[in-house]
Amino acid sequence: MAVKSYDPKQVAVIVGGKIMAGFADGSFVKLERNEQAFNLKVGVDGEGTRAKSNNKSGKVTVTLMQSSNSNDDLSSFAAADELSSTGAVPFLLKDASGRTLASAVTCWVQKYADAEFAKEAMTRAWVLETDELVIFEGGN
Repeated sequence: MAVKSYDPKQVAVIVGGKIMAGFADGSFVKLERNEQAFNLKVGVDGEGTRAKSNNKSGKVTVTLMQSSNSNDDLSSFAAADELSSTGAVPFLLKDASGRTLASAVTCWVQKYADAEFAKEAMTRAWVLETDELVIFEGGN
């Protein structure tokens, strides 16, 4: 059996054509769908029926160091959306050391990241929302 390797530096995150950089230590990108793919309903006799959800909406949380220039990019998208509703942009995540791929034709900044200042450098967590998050979670 071959040893597999994962390199977090090989995870590319591109929002609105801007390559995100300056990620925080620890978890730096989280992908999540807003609903389950199927919902189960079980009757009194124990028979179950599953209903397919066609809701493919989801969220992407990108956590950056407060010093990251990518904060400027995400702030610009949020400001453009507030001023003229033009902040919806494409999203792409690709793990070049594996086979995971995620994309959205349009995503937008749900709200500005919370800003916190302290003795040490802090992080900024940006939540991007989309009406259709396509995810393929592959191995390394």
